[in-house]
Amino acid sequence: MADNETKNGQEPGAGGHWFEAVADHLGPAYLKYSFTKGTTGEVDGILEFTGLKPGATVLDVGCGPGRHSIELAERGYRVTGVDISETFIDLANAEAADRGLTNASFVVGDARSLSFEGQFDLVLSLCQGGFGLTAGPTKAAPAARFELDEPVLTGMRNAAKPGGHVILSAFSAYFQLRFEEDADSFDADLGVNEEQTTIRNEAGEEQETKLWTTCYTPRELRLMARVAGLNPEAIHGVTPGKYRAGPPATDCPEFLLVATRPDTT
Repeated sequence: MADNETKNGQEPGAGGHWFEAVADHLGPAYLKYSFTKGTTGEVDGILEFTGLKPGATVLDVGCGPGRHSIELAERGYRVTGVDISETFIDLANAEAADRGLTNASFVVGDARSLSFEGQFDLVLSLCQGGFGLTAGPTKAAPAARFELDEPVLTGMRNAAKPGGHVILSAFSAYFQLRFEEDADSFDADLGVNEEQTTIRNEAGEEQETKLWTTCYTPRELRLMARVAGLNPEAIHGVTPGKYRAGPPATDCPEFLLVATRPDTT
């Protein structure tokens, strides 16, 4: 394999996850993609669902280059962002420094092995930042291997304070089956969609890559939340950039789970 083919999105990065190679190639160009343009509306919805007041602590799991974290920090929240990509963490820290935000910090970490315990008023994972991306090849098993998202959700639950909120977005299995042109890309047994796509970096250089995304039904999300020790409060059918209260439907591309860690005090 030639050097320029070793990080094509199909090989795990240094931390053992294929997404690192995707992030390495995209760099700051990630924030030029249309799905990143709805940050304000997404944060507006999160704060409406939780009633969280400025000064509260937030953990952003799979924060990427920090778009939600930065938005929350600018509104007065104390934010910690975690992402497996060192490239994205460097970008997030640089952006926070450029904006003079001392209430936002970013660290490299794996969503599958979070070590926080009862520290945050809100723990979130949005736009398949951590939750929903566990499928795919790993260093231990280079062939396609599919992990479960339970460790991610359990780690998020543990990171929340008793009574704190846990919020995540997940791709809809219904939407995927209803609108996906290539039905063979969806594994009905595992609920994983495998997508072949082209990504471009800041210099416009193209790279073919594969993406593995796990899709869910509302029932699955409720069951997973309960198994993880959470109280699911609501599941909304949402569109990226428009996080509004509404029932799940087959034409909603994503579902947003709003849950709380039981208050045991």
